[in-house]
Amino acid sequence: MGVYITTTIPYVNARPHLGFALELVQADVLARHLRRRGEVRFQAGTDDNSLKNVLAAEAAGIGVQEFVDALAEEFIGLVGPLSLSVDDAIRTSRDPRHRAGVERLWRACAASGDLYRRHYEGLYCVGCEQFYGEGELADGRCPEHGTVPEQVSEENWFFRLSRYTGRLHDLVSSGRLRIEPAERRNEVLSFIAGGLEDFSVSRSTERARGWGIPVPDDPSQVIYVWWDALGNYVTALDYGRDGAGYRRWWTGGGRRVHLVGKGVLRFHAVYWPAMLLSAGLPVPDEILVHGYLTAGGRKISKSGDVTVDPVGLVREFGVDAVRWWLLREVPRVGDADFTAERLIARADDELANGLGNLVHRVVSMVHRYRGGEVPAAEADELEAVCREAPGEIDAALDDADFRRATAAVWRIVDEANRHINRVRPWELAKAGDPRLGAVLAGLVSACRTVGDLLEPFLPDAAERVRRQCAGQRLPRPEPVFRRLGEPRPAREGVSSR
Repeated sequence: MGVYITTTIPYVNARPHLGFALELVQADVLARHLRRRGEVRFQAGTDDNSLKNVLAAEAAGIGVQEFVDALAEEFIGLVGPLSLSVDDAIRTSRDPRHRAGVERLWRACAASGDLYRRHYEGLYCVGCEQFYGEGELADGRCPEHGTVPEQVSEENWFFRLSRYTGRLHDLVSSGRLRIEPAERRNEVLSFIAGGLEDFSVSRSTERARGWGIPVPDDPSQVIYVWWDALGNYVTALDYGRDGAGYRRWWTGGGRRVHLVGKGVLRFHAVYWPAMLLSAGLPVPDEILVHGYLTAGGRKISKSGDVTVDPVGLVREFGVDAVRWWLLREVPRVGDADFTAERLIARADDELANGLGNLVHRVVSMVHRYRGGEVPAAEADELEAVCREAPGEIDAALDDADFRRATAAVWRIVDEANRHINRVRPWELAKAGDPRLGAVLAGLVSACRTVGDLLEPFLPDAAERVRRQCAGQRLPRPEPVFRRLGEPRPAREGVSSR
């Protein structure tokens, strides 16, 4: 039936940072892994219709469309440097599918009696694009951005979120809407239990500077950016015209999976399902939540004091090292602190010294002792660890536990290296021991297994491993990874300002 995997769509108010790259890489791993079982659609995009983008364009002194066009290209351009297998990317200000779909969703909720207009006053954080109550602030500041919200008073359209309190609680508590990890599911249930209030789903055209999608039949208002943005998960499937993609991936009976950061969980696990229920549409099946990346203990962000450029990191250290750090260092629950030194250490220890050394040793020994011909012998004791790994990876990725999934691959590498040191094939060769053929055959088989299992995580490296171990006669050994911990020019991609 297929699996539809989406990332959030980021505001394009500044250049992309490593935190968003984390989400893209995680989604790519799931997409590549699940394509081995069936059809997958991996969807990404950019959120162009935000007041944050308008303010950033004004600060830059250029037109909003020109501003968002340039930055959207950078976000969508991450596909190449990060070796992503994205199937489609939607831009909310440019893609004709989007406005048509947002308008259809709005009219469907209006037909359900869930949209009404009233005067509202509240504290608004432009960074979050959301209103906050006094009790939600930390010393009068936004808990996410640390800024003082502005007082806003205007008449807006509202959505009857309160009407869906019971149904949302049942969806989440029953697991029909699965939220992982459990800590985040409990957070959502606690939020629902605290009482859901109707929320504003439009902004005055004047305050929005005329940017955004007009409310159908009310040009004095534009649709709230979160309503607009959340709709992308169906508008990208051509929901506006009831397109084949919508029927295939949203209503066709497959899995609908959202990857999101913890800071936007409320929107995806409460507001979005309620909007879909109101419109009479299926809700997502799974919401997989990741934490933040920090640098020096401070959150990495596009427009804050600390930012890390993923393209700059790939340019200096290579895509394998960047993807590997994101998958091996970031915990399933909690945040991870990035430093280039940690990236280098992880890549050199596991990729260069671990896997790279293993493949080079094995291919070299096959050439030295068998003229490059892989022995036609039964595999030896490494077979068990190779046989267990696929099931362990399946279980880990089903829980969105990327650390545990990569650890299952790495057990093969570690065990193969220990096996070489324990069996000492060079001594078997010197003694003419007939066990040498089985040992070499087992090692080649283990390397081939790693090359296959590694593909969702490090597609580029996996291909190099497979090339080194392909065929009955192996090619001459070549380095699979370069060591990074050598004197290098000043690093790019990490800045504090």
